[in-house]
Amino acid sequence: MNNTNSNTTASLFSRFSQHSAELVESVGNSDFPSKLIKMLKALTAANDGTIFLYPDGKMPQVDYFDSPDKGGSINLDIHIKGAFLLDPYYLAGFDKNYGFFSLKELAPSAFKKTEYYNTYFRLSGVHDECGYVLPVGDNSFINISLNKTTSKEKFYKKDLNTLKDLLPFVQSISTKHWGDGSNPAPASHKNLRKPLQSALDCFGNSILTERESQVINKVLRGYSTKAMAEKLSISNETVKLHKKHAYAKLDINSQSELFHLFLDSLMSIDEYKGGDTLSDYL
Repeated sequence: MNNTNSNTTASLFSRFSQHSAELVESVGNSDFPSKLIKMLKALTAANDGTIFLYPDGKMPQVDYFDSPDKGGSINLDIHIKGAFLLDPYYLAGFDKNYGFFSLKELAPSAFKKTEYYNTYFRLSGVHDECGYVLPVGDNSFINISLNKTTSKEKFYKKDLNTLKDLLPFVQSISTKHWGDGSNPAPASHKNLRKPLQSALDCFGNSILTERESQVINKVLRGYSTKAMAEKLSISNETVKLHKKHAYAKLDINSQSELFHLFLDSLMSIDEYKGGDTLSDYL
């Protein structure tokens, strides 16, 4: 190892040692999330970070939000009220796929062409994301999201490797903080997350055929035509035909309109009790 690499490693270890000592002291306290993000930013080139807690079956809560330059609180509100259902990191946690991931590792092939990506990521100024999806007991999990908000800049491989190496430490200390019941979801957080997942799965099935509904669901999730065809064991042309028929029945012309139709129909219901959100909306 040359001197440059040795100095870089020593500097990284020094920063980790300093921040981790402060972090351990703050476990169970309200400043723990901010100190965790501060440490991860100090060790990488991340510009900001957000921590989402997904309590068992309940709606997500934002335990930390760090986006001083973009003013994305309105966009964040849209996210936690329903758009999170299309977030690759949420879907990984829902499927119990835990660990550290770059966005590329989790996102479907056409994710960056989806309206979810353009609406949520672009409005919040995010150009690249990586993060942890970690279990914290009782079927609850957290997403510690780190973002690059500098135009066209991506996370460097060395930063991704550093964050991946930190996984055992981040998992252990996060479990100590969030897994001991010291930070429960507020009582006002109704047990709605699982029904909302059902709302996404059922979206359009009161109007569309089963195949059309399946295609629309995968369009929302960011699957390309080829990926949908492989997943559903049908041809690319058949996928396109189902999509065309579905759009006509829903009276929409674009993926943007589909995304907003899903969110609008979901948010128009005070107490969702199951089924297709479009059944009383259109």
